[in-house]
Amino acid sequence: MTPRTDSLEIERRIAARPETVFSFFVDPERYRKWQGIEAELDPRPGGIFHITVTGRSRTVVLGEFVEIDPPRRLVFTWGWKQFDGMPEGMLVGPRSTTVEVTLTEEGEGTLLRLRHSGLPTDAALQFHSVGWNTTMDRLVVVSEGGDPGPYPFQEI
Repeated sequence: MTPRTDSLEIERRIAARPETVFSFFVDPERYRKWQGIEAELDPRPGGIFHITVTGRSRTVVLGEFVEIDPPRRLVFTWGWKQFDGMPEGMLVGPRSTTVEVTLTEEGEGTLLRLRHSGLPTDAALQFHSVGWNTTMDRLVVVSEGGDPGPYPFQEI
């Protein structure tokens, strides 16, 4: 039997410099372009980020920046302060999980690696995998100068 993992890992190759990609994680205006939501960001170790999505339900993410090494790496905690209608087993509390983002220069582009750890259940792992894969695809589009279209999770 394979032991259960509490983390997910995602990679994307992006035709943009690491500095450009990094800016989409720390600049509130740029963050909203790929997340399509309200974002308050204080990008320094110990700085809080507060993300709100409003659609059929109200969703609030609360985390804290742990490590920032522009433009190569950032680490932040992640969790749901509020998620109206969240199915049992998917919710993770504010600041209860950790997201690590590493950006490596590859020629004229960037290799992005995202690792989200501390996910307590298989349901939470699957839920966050779908969310991160969707938003990372959107990040690729905006980092490369495109328009990712409407934010898909506003209908949750």
